Amino acid sequence: MQRVLIIGGCGRIGSSIARDILAHTAEVEVTITGRNPQLGMAALERLGAKVQFQVLDLANPQEVRSAVEKADLVVHSAGPFHYRDGGILRACIECGVDYTDVSDERSFTRKALAMHPEAEAAGVTAVINTGVFPGISNSMVRQGVETLDEAESIQLSYIVAGSGGAGVTVMRTTFIGLQRPFEAWINGAWQPIKPYTERETLEFPPPYGRANVYWYDMPEAITLQQTFPVKSVITKFGVVPDFYNHATWAMAHWLPPAVLRSPQTVEFLANVSHSMTDVTDHFSGTGVAMRCDIKGQQQGRETHYVSTFAHANAAIATGLGTGSIAELMLQGRLKRPGVYPVEQALSTDLFKETMTSRQLTIHEVVRQAESATQIP
Repeated sequence: MQRVLIIGGCGRIGSSIARDILAHTAEVEVTITGRNPQLGMAALERLGAKVQFQVLDLANPQEVRSAVEKADLVVHSAGPFHYRDGGILRACIECGVDYTDVSDERSFTRKALAMHPEAEAAGVTAVINTGVFPGISNSMVRQGVETLDEAESIQLSYIVAGSGGAGVTVMRTTFIGLQRPFEAWINGAWQPIKPYTERETLEFPPPYGRANVYWYDMPEAITLQQTFPVKSVITKFGVVPDFYNHATWAMAHWLPPAVLRSPQTVEFLANVSHSMTDVTDHFSGTGVAMRCDIKGQQQGRETHYVSTFAHANAAIATGLGTGSIAELMLQGRLKRPGVYPVEQALSTDLFKETMTSRQLTIHEVVRQAESATQIP
């Protein structure tokens, strides 16, 4: 019986990961952790008898290590990752336990990747950024890059309907991401970008259609640049209904930086937004849609590759992305000591296999001058 420890497993994303692991992995025992025993017991009622709950304080290193060393795989889903120092990954390396996470923040990604030599020496496989975005989105990019003879630019664009079904933590993450300019790889150089600028209208899968996205800081902006020899990597994000975009733009542009960076401001905005989406989710839904645009060359011609993905619930989609990586790691089919973003660890063949097993579809179109080819 293999043992999986899901840090932060009582939340909507952690619970989704647990469900996916249980659905796709035989002979597995799942332990979810959290600080609140009442939330833990409520999660157990939803997840069933094969799941256990453990109270865990992430601020107590010895407590974390004790929990980690009993596991065969640790899944870290306790965000926001802006506030995480990599201590759980370090404990996994020290205990020789494989690791994956749903991290979605640039500074955490850098901290994790810096531990690559130690993880490699310890024989520990650590795959980071494995949810839906980043996660499934990164593998969509790899699939597209491998379709072309040469890739020159990558753009990933995401929209979330309302809360995405993911709770107040995701709201906190959104507002934290507005606090500072970030660097983007544009035309072969790192350039400063202000969050929530350069509004762009793009076509997304049904039921979303045309929707608006803005520059937003995502960790794949650095990992894709490291993985693929392209001139530009663009990451954009938006929300439906569109009035949330206008409100978020106002927060990013009108609030003084010191106010926006205050934890009290972030908490206030996150809770107000969550209260609003509790109402609007009833008509907007809680889904996610993603679009991958890669421009480059194929057979000597300028080519534009487009792939799209949509799911009715962003939190569940995140669980499917991370759960698929956990499945492969538990089966021993994804064993590569070191710390890697998902696009470096997961082959396109394995990606397609796990998506098919979860009845998820990536739609692909290759456009060359005066033509467009649908990939079956």
